[in-house]
Parts: sequence; structure tokens; C-alpha cells
Amino acid sequence: QVQLVESGGGLVQPGGSLRLSCAASGSIFRPYTMAWYRQAPGKQRELVASITSGGSTNYADSVKGRFTISRDNGKNTVYLQINSLKPEDTAVYYCNLDHSGVHYWGKGTLVSVSL
Repeated sequence: QVQLVESGGGLVQPGGSLRLSCAASGSIFRPYTMAWYRQAPGKQRELVASITSGGSTNYADSVKGRFTISRDNGKNTVYLQINSLKPEDTAVYYCNLDHSGVHYWGKGTLVSVSL
């Protein structure tokens, strides 16, 4: 089993920044892709960004240029640097680990963007 624990969410004003972290533990075998998803109230969960074991990244169009995903393979940790936050970024952000099509999820961390 794999456990994922997110941290770093909070309340921030528009234009602000946050750094989310997700630490993976348990039976982790490389290679695996890690990703961040988010789910806003009343909306479906959507992919925000992903990063492969080799460091290849992918971003949703809505966050390109503002969000940066990175990972530390030695620590089995993935990060999401979020800049220039907008009210529409408000959501629960979930960490995901994909190992050969088997997905694991964290419990999520809330990011709230408001004055």
C-alpha cells in the first residue's frame, strides 16, 4: 500500500503564493508519475499538473506559467508551487501517485483564495 499526505494549503489573498507538498510512503516502486488534481465546489476533479520519474511535466492550460510541479525522488515527495493565485483556484488539491495504472490518492488540502 501507498500512503500520500498533503500539506501546505491555506487561505491566501489574490495574487499570493503557496507551496503544496505531498509525501509518499509505503510500498513505492519506480517508475511512477505523481500529480496534483483539484476539485472546486460543485465541479469535477481536474488534473492540474503531473511529473514523471524522469522529470517530464504536464500542466493544465489554466495554470501554465503560474504553477510549477517538482519532485524529490529521494524523499518520494512532490511539490506544487502556486503563484499569482486567483479566486478560481479555490479548491481542494489532491496528490496522486500512478504506478503502472494503479492510482493512489491523498486526502487533500484546501486552498482558498479570497480577500
